[in-house]
Amino acid sequence: QVQLVESGGGLVQPGDSLTLSCSCSGCTFREYNVGWFRQAPGKEREFVGAARRFAGDTYYYSDSVKGRFTISKDSAKKTVYLQMKRLNPEDAALYYCAAGQSVLSAIRSETGYRYWGQGTQVTVSS
Repeated sequence: QVQLVESGGGLVQPGDSLTLSCSCSGCTFREYNVGWFRQAPGKEREFVGAARRFAGDTYYYSDSVKGRFTISKDSAKKTVYLQMKRLNPEDAALYYCAAGQSVLSAIRSETGYRYWGQGTQVTVSS
């Protein structure tokens, strides 16, 4: 059974950095795409970024975070990180990680992921 646990959320000021962690038990990065999504109050959940399975260090990002957010993996720890820089209030949301085995065309879609964590809250406020 695949289980995902996010951590690292918190309250930061605009311009600050924060790193989220996603620990994945019951999965390997070779077998699973691992994605990050976020949902702000009153908004739909949106894709943030993903690490593609099989493909070593291949990552995908939404346009809104590209250049500010970076995903990395530690296979030994079975943990995926989301490093977030230059945070702004629009980045405030509940951040989820998810794992799935979809084809590449679905890597940016929620439907491409079968397993989800419980989320970790990121608040950006001065």
